[in-house]
Amino acid sequence: MPTPRSPRVPVEHTETARQALRERLERGAFTVRELARELGQREGDVVAHLEHLRRSLARDGLTLTIEPASCDRCGFEFDKRTRLSRPSRCPECRGERISAPRLSIPARR
Repeated sequence: MPTPRSPRVPVEHTETARQALRERLERGAFTVRELARELGQREGDVVAHLEHLRRSLARDGLTLTIEPASCDRCGFEFDKRTRLSRPSRCPECRGERISAPRLSIPARR
């Protein structure tokens, strides 16, 4: 018998979603799923916020760094992919076990 999931605790919203994303991404690298869980939002909403954040960062002279997704089966790296969501299938081996891209904002120098 599966164990019940613990209920989601609502996140207190003292900052906007994009401010929260930026703050977390400046601390380290995260997947979209990890960010969504931490912020209590859907993955699709987080991707939309990240796309907007990417444009805002460019205006500030910063970049959103993407560690590319890779196939767990053959090792293919999706290094030319610019979309932030996880690919569904590997173009080389057609495997579906794909590690999600990790996103971060490097510190200014």
